[in-house]
Amino acid sequence: MLSLKTSADIYLEEADELLKKGDLIQASEKLYKAAEEAIRLLSFILKLNLEIVNTKSLTDAVFLISEKLNDSKIPIYWASAISLITVNLSKEVVKDLRNDVEELVKIADREYIKVLGRG
Repeated sequence: MLSLKTSADIYLEEADELLKKGDLIQASEKLYKAAEEAIRLLSFILKLNLEIVNTKSLTDAVFLISEKLNDSKIPIYWASAISLITVNLSKEVVKDLRNDVEELVKIADREYIKVLGRG
């Protein structure tokens, strides 16, 4: 069976490769992009009709998504993504925050699969 990957999935995979190489800065940027793409996908799926052009509009979308999906952890996952690009972090911390980004990507994937009628 064909496995569909979202751009968020691809960014997450790229981040994992960069983490293996020890490139924390690039890995952190890819993790942030994975989270950003997950939020964009969820915004589209949930028909939020938002123009997402910057971090503020992404953050606004995060809270609307959290409310619509009744999932209070989504803002926490987003905060982890923001931390990845605003602070120099150790490899251990980046790996921990990566788990939050992965959870956000999983939520987006789950909702995407529902839309495709495969869930």
